[in-house]
Order: sequence, then structure tokens, then C-alpha cells
Amino acid sequence: MKPIEWGVATLIPGYGQLHDQVRAPMTRVFKVEDGWIEMDERIRFRARPMVGVVGVATESETLTNALPGKHGGNLDNHLHGPGAKILFPVRQPGGLFAVGDMHASMGDGEICGTGVEIAGEVTVRLDLVKGKQGEWPITELDDSWIVHGTAFEFVDAMQLACEEAARMLVDEWGMTIEDAFVFLSVACDVNVAQACKPGPGFETIARVRIPRIDAIPGPFRASRD
Repeated sequence: MKPIEWGVATLIPGYGQLHDQVRAPMTRVFKVEDGWIEMDERIRFRARPMVGVVGVATESETLTNALPGKHGGNLDNHLHGPGAKILFPVRQPGGLFAVGDMHASMGDGEICGTGVEIAGEVTVRLDLVKGKQGEWPITELDDSWIVHGTAFEFVDAMQLACEEAARMLVDEWGMTIEDAFVFLSVACDVNVAQACKPGPGFETIARVRIPRIDAIPGPFRASRD
């Protein structure tokens, strides 16, 4: 990912957890250079480039890019940066992959409704993994897998992400559902990727991080080796 030298974040009337405590609207311009982001003359922080919208075509319905779902879409996961491998269930011939919505940085929750929105270039490599039966996008990182679930409320999104994570542990690693339930509680992390509330039409995106287990073959190790 190669972002340009500047990006913006905005406050939008009616959006986000602190919308009633600030004067809105407002736009903040950030300088992005040499892996750093300058917010003003006093504050700078490390850039964390990522893409918010990444996915394939849905099974049947047409959706705006603002919405996430089983096809991917606006997953707004800050872990979707350089080096991430994302696996999508293919539901249309050719997959019809698309990517966009780059951020120089975005925090978990994205509570004002934007990250550091920025233009740039993204280079991707596409492969086909046959014989897998996941229902939601799964991200493969060096040390873990990330399973997603989306719904309007976080408790519902978390439920879907946990169900998909358990399905992965049962189908790919041969766990019983009981062991998967326990393992998710003792070794995995449930987080929020996007939770801007209120936000007209905004879904909540939950994710479950499953650490790699060296003693058990990973679900996609055959394709990687």
C-alpha cells in the first residue's frame, strides 16, 4: 500500500459516540510522510495504512459499498494492511473482487465515522483456494486468523463472528463444538472493528482473533506451503 502525502478525517453531524459533545461539522487535514502522520504541530503518530472496503460480489443482492457482510465490503478492519491475506467465499463466477477506501490509519471502532481517509495505490495478488466452506471473510496473518461477523448491534455481530470461529475450529482443526467453545474463551480475542454509533445505516463489525496452534495444522497451511 502506498498512500499519498495527506489525508483527512471529519466530524459529521449525528455520527459517532461523542457527536453531542462537539461542534460539527469539522475536517482535519493530516500530513502523511515517511511512515508518520502529523495531526498538528504537537501530535504525530505512526501510520497504519489499511483498506476499509475489500470483498467480492454478494450471492444475489446489490449493496452499497458502505455496508459490510458475508461478501466482505466495508469491513473497516485496521488489520487489513500490507501482508494480510483475506479469504472470501466466492458466490459469483470470477468472484468479482474489489478494493478501496484506503486509510493512512484507523482505530478500532472508528467512532467518529472516519479514519485518516486518503488516496493511494494498492497492489494485490489473487489466488483460488478450493474445498473450503467458510461463510464469512477470514483474514490470515503471520500469528493468527481473524474471523468476522457483522450486524447492526455489536452483540449480534459478536454472535455471528463467534459462530464462524467455532465452525472453523470444528471443520478445519477437528475440535468438538465443546472444545471450540472453551478454546475461544481461553485463547482467542473478541474485538470490535467498526462501531460508530449513532451512524445512519452503519453496521457493527466484530472480529475474533484465533492464534496459530503449532501442534495442529492450520486450515490453509496446505495452500501456503
